[in-house]
Amino acid sequence: MARTTSPEESWGHSTVRTACPLDCPDSCTVDVTVEKGRVIKIDGGDTNPVTRDYICAKVRRFAERLYGEDRLLYPAIRKGPKGNGVFTRVSWDEALDQIARRMVEIRDKEGAEAILPFCYGGSNGLLTQDTNDAALFRGFGTSRLARTVCAAPTGAANQALYGKMAGVTYFDYVHAKLIVLWGVNPAASGIHLVPYIKEARKAGAQLVVVDPRATSLARQADLHVAPRPGTDLPIALALHRHLFESGLADEAFLAQHTRGAEQLRARASEWTIDRAAAEAGIDARVLTRFAEMYAAASPALVRCGWGLERNRNGGSAAAAILALPAVAGKFGVRGGGFSMSNSAALGIKAAAWMNDMPEPGTRLVNMNHLGRALTEYNDPPIRMLFVYNCNPLATMPDQNRVLEGLKREDLFTVVYEQVFTDTTRYADVLLPATTFLENYDIAKGYGPISLQLVRPVIEPYGEARPNAEVFSELSSRLGIGEAEEETDTLLRIASRLPAAISAELMETGSATPPFGGAPVQFVDVFPLTPDRRVDLFPEALDRSAPAGMYGYQPDPATERYPLALISPASEKTISSTLGELRARPAVLQMNPADAKARGLSNDDPVRVFNELGEVQCPVALNPEIRPGTVSMPKGLWRKSTYNGSTTNALVPDSLTDLAGGACFNDARVEVALLGRH
Repeated sequence: MARTTSPEESWGHSTVRTACPLDCPDSCTVDVTVEKGRVIKIDGGDTNPVTRDYICAKVRRFAERLYGEDRLLYPAIRKGPKGNGVFTRVSWDEALDQIARRMVEIRDKEGAEAILPFCYGGSNGLLTQDTNDAALFRGFGTSRLARTVCAAPTGAANQALYGKMAGVTYFDYVHAKLIVLWGVNPAASGIHLVPYIKEARKAGAQLVVVDPRATSLARQADLHVAPRPGTDLPIALALHRHLFESGLADEAFLAQHTRGAEQLRARASEWTIDRAAAEAGIDARVLTRFAEMYAAASPALVRCGWGLERNRNGGSAAAAILALPAVAGKFGVRGGGFSMSNSAALGIKAAAWMNDMPEPGTRLVNMNHLGRALTEYNDPPIRMLFVYNCNPLATMPDQNRVLEGLKREDLFTVVYEQVFTDTTRYADVLLPATTFLENYDIAKGYGPISLQLVRPVIEPYGEARPNAEVFSELSSRLGIGEAEEETDTLLRIASRLPAAISAELMETGSATPPFGGAPVQFVDVFPLTPDRRVDLFPEALDRSAPAGMYGYQPDPATERYPLALISPASEKTISSTLGELRARPAVLQMNPADAKARGLSNDDPVRVFNELGEVQCPVALNPEIRPGTVSMPKGLWRKSTYNGSTTNALVPDSLTDLAGGACFNDARVEVALLGRH
């Protein structure tokens, strides 16, 4: 297979169609205009009908990353002290030889588990992660990484209850009479859902938004429920209690299609409307209205997001929310049920099945514990960190401990990256990676059901090379496998997809989704559990959760640190991707009442602090943030604050109740005028 354009062809003016694999549910078709070998315009295409010929502003300006001053253009090795950001250019052979040599030295001296690959694939498709990279690290016997920083608790809940049954897609939102957006803000992450919500509203649908902030959609909603962070579980359980106690539960559906309903009923019984409202810090009348609206509406649709999982109760909260349509009998009609991730809708898993090598039983490191792994692990200690598809200094909890670990002179760090990030500064070897505009990939949408071929639209900039080639080249050097071209890896992976999907994808660039891309739950699709029933009380999760399934863990706030710090998705970045383009300091959003109590005014420089660290930044008074909660954007880089720390410096590395996820929204802080102690 040849690349889409040769250097000679792209020297003229052309428009190339590809797809966006970045971490967003929508997976947009993208039309890229190329002139004289350079990208000059990025726009939306219509292969994915959800795209509707437009894309988000983030991707529209992606060429600024391609050609920006921070772009990594060639391999380099560290020169001078670690962290000074000074590197010397070397050839690819020199860089890969040094990495391979060091891997062998570490394995022979302390064992291969002293090597930790560190990655997170939210912005990668079926080609650029869990293929040649997985074969390399498994074959060498390194430590394994539990990639649980995002979507682990919600994924575990969805898997246990429904086996990741396909959910309601965007097309059917117009049929809903009630839409609940719970812990999700599509205006910032997944903008193509917004027009479908607006269309439903015009057709008469009511809208409920559950979010601590008055987002743009919350301001338009019929009901805005603004809970304290971490209290979504009591709210959901109070809804269940209302359904059971008021005779509104669909007993026939529960008997035919579920198990565990009685255990759920028992766990929900203690959460009255009044008690849940008090715990969540909301008016009981608001929660009563929510319960009545949901019970009465049909079709009723719950869009379960990921914001609600980022705390100690996140897994049980997701399970309780996903259980609502089963208890209330909202399935079986178009526009009714739930919507979350459709990543499993095509039956294609993006991981180990692509390799013929089973996953080894080597040490498993939770990525949220990177800081303690680098500073405390001794059996064996981490001697090599191989970072790719990730910027851990900007994205992992307990940032100061991560930084301490990265500064270790006895830690050999490889960073394979597109641009110079916070993490690259502490590398020993830098490798330049291609972007999605320079390599092949297979992008799988998890909002709409889609699978699209990502095509390179330009030749790699500088000496950047694609993941598939770099990891196969390292495998060859280490005697694990044969080096192969990126296109060979693509064809190998495509051949392992279902035959009809593979043929259509490679011929047309996209695969036709099942059920016209709009399955009806319990009509077209059913739970993928062993007995095809909804498991409302998964016993394995009940045993693993610290307080049991649906068990509530109280707020970690203290008198000294009373404010809940949240870090919602931003309109400017995709996780931390594109963080280099942020020109102004990030701002702490704070309710005016909280600011007044602390003697703070708009634009004051403040310190946000707890026992883990301190962030210095300006404050903005915002009545749309609920009292007791402060907010800064997700994915900030260290340059975006006055003192080079971000909110992750204030986030504990404690884990969620299910699946070992990150508790970003469990950070509890105080805020004071900078210079005042």
